[in-house]
Amino acid sequence: MAPQHNSYFEGNVQSVAFTRNGRKTSVGVIAEGQYHFGTEAAERMTVVSGRLDAKIDGTEDWIVYPAGTSFEIPAKSGFDVRAMNGDAAYCCEYL
Repeated sequence: MAPQHNSYFEGNVQSVAFTRNGRKTSVGVIAEGQYHFGTEAAERMTVVSGRLDAKIDGTEDWIVYPAGTSFEIPAKSGFDVRAMNGDAAYCCEYL
């Protein structure tokens, strides 16, 4: 798969999707703010730089993920994510 650029939330989230080791992956930047994403496949989000707070659908608590940490989202679900202290970069692996 050739790299594919995606833009969400009026350009506040930018990503490039590609296939790596046979698995769909995307890397991107989330501008300061709060956003909701739905999932078809299960995903693993790794924070590359900055900090993301995440709340998985069906849960009530926000969890802080600094650079170098990751969280997983079930298939056919969703999550809220917020970057509150500046932009954050991420790597998303589709499981």
